[in-house]
Amino acid sequence: MQEIGSLEQVKPRVRPSWDEYFMSIALDVSTRSTCLRAQVGAIIVKDRRILTTGYNGAPKGLPHCLDEGCEMVNGHCVRTLHAEQNAIMQAALYGVSLDGGAIFITHQPCHTCAKMIINAGLTRVVFAGKYPDELAVKYLDLAGIRLDPFDLGDRTPAPPPSVFDSK
Repeated sequence: MQEIGSLEQVKPRVRPSWDEYFMSIALDVSTRSTCLRAQVGAIIVKDRRILTTGYNGAPKGLPHCLDEGCEMVNGHCVRTLHAEQNAIMQAALYGVSLDGGAIFITHQPCHTCAKMIINAGLTRVVFAGKYPDELAVKYLDLAGIRLDPFDLGDRTPAPPPSVFDSK
């Protein structure tokens, strides 16, 4: 068996911060998305423990955008549930309290998801990609929920293309 030796001989490595760790997992979760326009992932965490995950896609048992194409109404695909919605519903389905938790999302939430985040009792939102929904920011601020943008550098996801076209 090979001996490692003293700590001075071991190559130092930097552990990610908790935010970096959880955002990295949210990015991995987004790879399960079935949306053709944006791959969004979310994880809900409390006391540094992952409670639920969610990604954007069609409701259980319904056709996915990957299979049938997007169902567009006013510049938005209405076939899919948002990642935040799926993460919150997973908690409800399995009886997991989210009160006091934080959600890490690859994109800023929309105003509907912001209202769900508020009512779920989450206290912090960490997001990477921008989404042009000032109502969401307003609602989260009014509810006293901490909103923390997270810089992923070149890994920051872009918003769906039509959110800017439909304005």
